[in-house]
Amino acid sequence: MSEKHAVVQGALCECQFGDFPDKLKVLSQTRNYANDSGGSQKLLASTMDIGGATFEKNTFGQCKMQPTGSSFKPCQIIISKWDGAYENVILSNEGQILLEDSKATCPIGGSPCISIIDHGQTAEGSVSDSDEANNEVHAQLNPMIDVRELQYQPSDEGLTIISKNN
Repeated sequence: MSEKHAVVQGALCECQFGDFPDKLKVLSQTRNYANDSGGSQKLLASTMDIGGATFEKNTFGQCKMQPTGSSFKPCQIIISKWDGAYENVILSNEGQILLEDSKATCPIGGSPCISIIDHGQTAEGSVSDSDEANNEVHAQLNPMIDVRELQYQPSDEGLTIISKNN
């Protein structure tokens, strides 16, 4: 079984009956974070993120399940339940962590019709990553820099490379 990522604030979701994706907002809790070195931006999404207003724009465009003559009614996202969560951890809001293959049910679309297309996590480098880096690979990727003269400094954006001579 392959590794699955936990879903966090800003994950991109889509409905099979909609026109475009929307970003998930975590409103059910404010204490549990993932993949955020500062612990202030990437709230873990859970099975308790249900109801309305759980997305930034709160729409997937036009709902193909609601025809109106020559067009369709606008989608108003309402999550009634999530399936496929990580069951081994219960968060502070009594919910289970959503995984990248979790699916949501909408009362209009019926069966789980909302899926996650991007879990929202991003990789961040650390000082230990730079310490473990292979200097030969680094030199091949960037031959203009003498890797023996590099020094890495942590910053809010990850790692900053500075010269030892500065």
